[in-house]
Amino acid sequence: MKNFVNVVVVLFVAATTSVAFAQTTEEAKQTKQDQAATAKSEVPPALNFKMKSLDGKDVNLADYLGNVVVFVNVASKCGLTPQYEQLQVLHEKYGAKGLKIVGIPCNQFGGQEPGTADEIKTFCQKNYGVTFDMLAKVDVNGDDQCELYKHLNALDIQPKGKGKIQWNFEKYVIDKTGNPIARFSPRAKPDSAEFIEVIETALEK
Repeated sequence: MKNFVNVVVVLFVAATTSVAFAQTTEEAKQTKQDQAATAKSEVPPALNFKMKSLDGKDVNLADYLGNVVVFVNVASKCGLTPQYEQLQVLHEKYGAKGLKIVGIPCNQFGGQEPGTADEIKTFCQKNYGVTFDMLAKVDVNGDDQCELYKHLNALDIQPKGKGKIQWNFEKYVIDKTGNPIARFSPRAKPDSAEFIEVIETALEK
């Protein structure tokens, strides 16, 4: 009889432990889901997009939150292509302070970015020593416009204002909170006093 009681007690404890474990696991799962939903809702609109790197890897733009970001649509066969050099200088000077330069190839302007991902990567590294982030080629205007530029182009950001991308090397500046704070035209050089002032002011905040 004593052995029977002991067996019953053991089974009861095991069953209770199993239920408690299942409840704890389910609660933990729900907590993670809630945290993920909260985190997603807290991502600023300008960074709430997923894209691909030039190497084909997934890139969550939300990972840039907390940094000053410059999105610039780039091309290898444009008269403004030498701006790669100035962008690289900015990357080297301010990268450790929280500046992220993000090059986004686009072939919509005069067909001046016709290369493959490997060709673009090789060109940038060989000619300008580019080490800042480069994303996969996208459209920044038109029917196949990527979601990032669909959002950014609709914003009335100075000094250029809202509307379609005009040409290669337009530049959007996003502050540390994920808020777009400036849009510069293609001919605005990355080493211009106005551009650098915006970058340095954003980095200080």
